[in-house]
Amino acid sequence: NVCPPDLFLYILCFGVTDIVVVAIGSPQFVKGEWLKPGATVIDCGINSIPDPTKKSGSRLVGDVEFDSAQKVAGYITPVPGGVGPMTVAMLMKNTVISAQRTAKALLEARWNINHLPLSLHSPVPSDIEIAKAQEPKDIQQLGRELGLAPGEILPYGSKKAKVTLSVLDRLKNRTNGKYIVVAGITPTPLGEGKSTTTVGLAQALYAHKHKNTFACVRQPSMGPTFGIKGGAAGGGYSQVIPMEEFNLHLTGDIHAITAANNLLAAQLDTRIFHEATQTDSALYDRLVPKLKGQRTFSAIQLRRLQRLGITKTDPESLTDEEKKMFARLDIDPATITWTRVVDVNDRFLRKIIIGASDTEKNMTRETSFSITVASEIMAVLALAKNLEDMKTRLANMVVAMDRSGKPVTADDLGMTGALAVLLRDSIQPTLMQTLEGSPVFVHTGPFANIAHGCSSVIADAIALKVAGREGYVITEAGFGSDIGMEKFFDIKCRSSGLVPDAIVLVSSVRALKMHGGGHPVTPGRPLDQTYLQENLELLEKGL
Repeated sequence: NVCPPDLFLYILCFGVTDIVVVAIGSPQFVKGEWLKPGATVIDCGINSIPDPTKKSGSRLVGDVEFDSAQKVAGYITPVPGGVGPMTVAMLMKNTVISAQRTAKALLEARWNINHLPLSLHSPVPSDIEIAKAQEPKDIQQLGRELGLAPGEILPYGSKKAKVTLSVLDRLKNRTNGKYIVVAGITPTPLGEGKSTTTVGLAQALYAHKHKNTFACVRQPSMGPTFGIKGGAAGGGYSQVIPMEEFNLHLTGDIHAITAANNLLAAQLDTRIFHEATQTDSALYDRLVPKLKGQRTFSAIQLRRLQRLGITKTDPESLTDEEKKMFARLDIDPATITWTRVVDVNDRFLRKIIIGASDTEKNMTRETSFSITVASEIMAVLALAKNLEDMKTRLANMVVAMDRSGKPVTADDLGMTGALAVLLRDSIQPTLMQTLEGSPVFVHTGPFANIAHGCSSVIADAIALKVAGREGYVITEAGFGSDIGMEKFFDIKCRSSGLVPDAIVLVSSVRALKMHGGGHPVTPGRPLDQTYLQENLELLEKGL
């Protein structure tokens, strides 16, 4: 009990207290005869009283009369020199306990799971009706449930957020969770349900088995979303929500890739234009201008000099020939492989003529647009392990060949820093949730027939750490197993160093019938009756 001095004295008079802690600021207040024989006395008081025998004229005493109390008490702390060491010992003990609790929280993650209940209906409503009927958790609440620190969550509204790469540093000593990849048999053009299976597995493990479970999926392109195939949020009661935010814009990563890709394309054509219209010295002056009467090479220009075998670092010391080598990339327009991109289906941009304006001095050439997710920058973002790795990969992208047959890179064009700045937020995965409130990372969306067809290395790496040793991370390999899963193993796993613990192969009766010789499945046309009726012979051939 905690009590005032008068009640304290009353209690002591009964002599029943086994442990007495005194902190009342009254010198030698408690007498030995008040104590129960054998009691433990902890004297926290420290008071100065006159003592002519001391050089200072005073001495320190506690709140307990030590001489009388030590004859009765089983143990008593002296003053001075008693409570100090005990306090330090208790603080050290508490520090160890706190460290053990913190380590346990870091190394043995246990999420505070709060799943969202589903309201099931028969017949099953449309996907969008199901998605709109469910109210998602606030994204910051989901972050807290996962054990993410407030500074590791960057909200984009209340239903989605970026997660910073600093999570990897904080959890670097935590054991990874189990790594599961979902792939599919060679699909029909309509898709066979890999995303739905991925989300459904995550919901089952999270909401019903109460396991730490992350799903990692690709961000859909708006081209297929507005085309025949439609969105990629899953289906039925296995969806990522909110559906509209998932399928459209999200946190702007694809738009950032579009801007970066087209900035590089613009720089490429502009460089060809300036090299064709300026002298060597004028070009050199534009690239290395005098600032306050002095020229200085930038870091990216020094890297170009190294590639050319020029070891000089003073811009004024280069010979005329070295200046020409440095300033002229001498790009062969016929070898340009870098095209502009846009994230919609627009067939009339497949072949275009650029440079038709009078200001471009009749320097026209034929080029094309691709869809944004086909950009090499998308593949770079998906494979990068951190910012520095992303910058290195961006720098090494080949955009054309020079007239002597040597590759010209983004770094040669001086674009590495600009591209990295445009993508500085896009390297962070976006956190969303399923219909049952389980976490989903949505990050990058390379096509498997052009690139490697998987969500990002970074998203998987963060998810594995956040899930912890007893958790699960379910990631998806796009397209069929003959292309997406192959590239998952041959490209993504080799880049990340991660190896899956299990593979889930999605197959459908529809796809098996098609492979068994059924009528072609064509987007936009009704399915043939072969696929709507039982046909075991066709199914067996497909198997």
